[in-house]
Amino acid sequence: MKRREFLLTTAAASAVAALPWRAALAAEAWRTFDITTHVEVINPTGVSRAWVPLPLVLETDWQQSISSGWTGNATQASIQSDGKYGAAMVYAEWGAGERAPVIEVTSRVRTRERSVDLTRSGRAGVRLTAAEQAFYTSPTDLIPTDGIVRDTAREATKGARGDIDKARAIYEWVVENTFRDPKTRGCGWGDIKSMLESKNLGGKCGDLNAMFVGLARAAGVPARDVYGVRIAKSKYGYKSLGAGSPDISKAQHCRAEFFAQGYGWVPVDPADVRKVMLEEPPSNLAIDDPKVVAARKRLFGSWEMNWMAYNTAHDIKLPGASGAKLPYLMYINAESGGEMRDQLDPPSVRYKITAKEA
Repeated sequence: MKRREFLLTTAAASAVAALPWRAALAAEAWRTFDITTHVEVINPTGVSRAWVPLPLVLETDWQQSISSGWTGNATQASIQSDGKYGAAMVYAEWGAGERAPVIEVTSRVRTRERSVDLTRSGRAGVRLTAAEQAFYTSPTDLIPTDGIVRDTAREATKGARGDIDKARAIYEWVVENTFRDPKTRGCGWGDIKSMLESKNLGGKCGDLNAMFVGLARAAGVPARDVYGVRIAKSKYGYKSLGAGSPDISKAQHCRAEFFAQGYGWVPVDPADVRKVMLEEPPSNLAIDDPKVVAARKRLFGSWEMNWMAYNTAHDIKLPGASGAKLPYLMYINAESGGEMRDQLDPPSVRYKITAKEA
């Protein structure tokens, strides 16, 4: 078995060094986690490839990537980036003669509670450049900022002034008008235009938090999705908002942020408010249930960091892939014989992700 280890001071880190995270300082102690992702390409038919997302490479005040490494029988494996957002991944390739392609990636990260105090006065100089403002208010393939998205944003933010007021109005709109649909595959792909046109505002985190991001961008508020995975139980007693076991293979979760001048990037998660309503025991809670009210208040401005971020990337063209662009990179991807495998279909690409607190 070949082994490669590296510290995350790589080209991928350099690619995102200029992106403006600027999170508020957190007060609590760091927690350290080891994340292991074991991947097997089933029934290969030719040259096989796999792409395994890595933790966010840029150090923030709420997450630090310490190191990553891999073992396996790949003929080549290396760290790659999407080239635009700095999304880091391990790219592995196997020759056509390999009948049992396998790779195991292990990463160590530190996380700590994240909260931005929006009651204090903002700080001078905490703002985006014109280029950054344009970047984080621009449309993506599935998140347009014109037409019905723009019209909905205007309605949701009517009377609101400033980044924080507009973002809060959109957050409340998403909480009030969407719902978590357990039948949605994976986390949902975030096709917000189709959701609004069909008036079917159900989905999962990839849909509901994309709705926040799209409406915010359409209202001129810089915003982005942050893709990741839950890695531990919630210390606040929410069974629905944490990993239920060390096996986190199905614990992928997308969050969101907006940028407020004077404050920096502000964490939000309206999708988890709807998750609490649907899944928190005894389930199907009313919107005025105390558990929902508490989550709704807390998830505008803070994240519990029992979760690990991968990246903020949209419309990803995987390096070396023969398939089309992906809406985002939050799952394991693989191809064999020139055909992409269904990343949500375990029989075609088998993987297991585990998390252990060090």
